[in-house]
Amino acid sequence: MSKSITPTIEGGLLVAITVILGLVTVYVPIIGTFLEFFCAVPLAVLTARQGAGKGLTALVVAFILLSMLISPLLAIRLVLSFGICGVALGWCVRKNYDAVRIFFATLVAASAGQVVSILLLIVIMDVNIIEMQVEMVRESFDESFALYEDLGVEKERIDEAKGQVEPALQAMVYLMPTVIMLTALINAVAAYLTAHWIFPKLQMKIPTLPPFAQWKLPSLFFYTAIIGGLGLYWGFTRGWTEIYEISLNLLIVSGIIGALQGFSLLSFIFDRYKISKFLRRFLYVITVLNMFLLQIVAITGLLDMLFDYRKKFFNKD
Repeated sequence: MSKSITPTIEGGLLVAITVILGLVTVYVPIIGTFLEFFCAVPLAVLTARQGAGKGLTALVVAFILLSMLISPLLAIRLVLSFGICGVALGWCVRKNYDAVRIFFATLVAASAGQVVSILLLIVIMDVNIIEMQVEMVRESFDESFALYEDLGVEKERIDEAKGQVEPALQAMVYLMPTVIMLTALINAVAAYLTAHWIFPKLQMKIPTLPPFAQWKLPSLFFYTAIIGGLGLYWGFTRGWTEIYEISLNLLIVSGIIGALQGFSLLSFIFDRYKISKFLRRFLYVITVLNMFLLQIVAITGLLDMLFDYRKKFFNKD
């Protein structure tokens, strides 16, 4: 922005942009879904330029305006999903943190925002949002089964399918913490990528993450996977529902992180042997679509956190 613009005017403009993006997100279905990922950028820019105090003030003002123009519940969702991410990201940029710390701080803010958002909805609406989501999915399946029955599908097959759906819905309840984590991860990635695209256009610097082939995630996730597997066995065999639920989430999250590390190792190997981009993408797609191969990649990634195969086998010199 031009240097002739005062900080107050700049802050007002960025708040106005945030509110406009929020309105488009709510009232314009397809474009709004895309623009929702940009809601964090104006607050990130303001915080990076003027500090966390101005960023948080702008966040409160944007929430008040959105509450008046749409509804408090939708305003809470937008503010806690992307507004907090923007302030955290901008503050880290202002402090000249490296890219890893910026992304981690944004992820923590996004996770906290998701948890607070769900708790507020439960308190305000006096309803269990998790059970409500499960019930919506159950009703959708019931409608599908009714349609199949009208089309003449055998009742035995429909009953068999219904028997498979209920355990899946129960697993959905167990995995809600993982769903919250993945939602926060998507929000953090969206905030970081959009800021990384917009900041240079405003003559602002933001650090770049290391190349994907060089990512090295903490070995802590190897041990959490072991703990999750053992807890899953104990919880299942002894009927400890709470242990089973915690262990299931722990194991799945560790597996996702392991898969990310495994794909990073694959990317390093592809770079090492100069595999073409077309073949790389083909192999990535095949691996993601094949559960057995995906599990192998995840296990390899978890082991790589502990043993660092790149250093052992490729960088001995």
